[in-house]
Amino acid sequence: MDSKKLRKILEERLKHPDRLIKFDREKDLLRIENKQTGRGITIELPGVIAKWHSEKEQAIDETVYYVVEGLTAMEEEVHLSGQERNIFPVIRSTSFPDQAEEGVPFFFDPHTAETRIYYALDLGKTYRLIDKNLLAREGWGEAQVRETALFNLRSLSAEFKKDEVAGNLFYFLNSNDGYDASRILNEPLINKMKAKVEGTLAIAVPHQDVLIIADIRNNTGYDILAQMTMSFFASGRVPITALSFLYEDGELEPIFILGKNKRK
Repeated sequence: MDSKKLRKILEERLKHPDRLIKFDREKDLLRIENKQTGRGITIELPGVIAKWHSEKEQAIDETVYYVVEGLTAMEEEVHLSGQERNIFPVIRSTSFPDQAEEGVPFFFDPHTAETRIYYALDLGKTYRLIDKNLLAREGWGEAQVRETALFNLRSLSAEFKKDEVAGNLFYFLNSNDGYDASRILNEPLINKMKAKVEGTLAIAVPHQDVLIIADIRNNTGYDILAQMTMSFFASGRVPITALSFLYEDGELEPIFILGKNKRK
């Protein structure tokens, strides 16, 4: 699969009389937008290609599904009041846009040097990131959104799968509800996992749909975590960061694993 072939497939499957499809050759981006409103969704083709190599047609099916659902959601008028249970935080990379393509700033908070915290209204099959215009229209304050989102996050289940590699333990959370990586913000959950760790606690959020907690018990564990995180990062639908974090005294510190058991 290459960019040209993927573009042709997506254009064919997403064509519609009410949609305009644009291709940015320099950045390898495909944008699908509503002709009337100008609102739309941009697809990073290299990310879909990377996922296609492991998931084949499912990667394309998922991309088409989320684009269609996302475009539909954009045309619906949404409200925060009455939807309090559907507000959640979402982790994104610092390179993620800080405003919608219409120029409206998103509401987000700093998190680490690698990540930010955005806030989303879950619409069932998709979600909408909360922007400053929506806050103003609904009369909601930023603190109210934060409090509501974190409360809802703590109510989500957190069932980890465990694997042991070279004497190190790795715990994986992959519920595919869209908020797996967001659970890194659930301090009671992280502290509960920390109590189980015998070595050094490291955490990774390579993409939206996975949270990795590592019990690093020897130097080889750092290399394994780095390789694992990079693999997840390359295959994720919404990549976040290929770096991992050390968790100490309630703080997250990015770690740069240089290979051959070295770290900085």
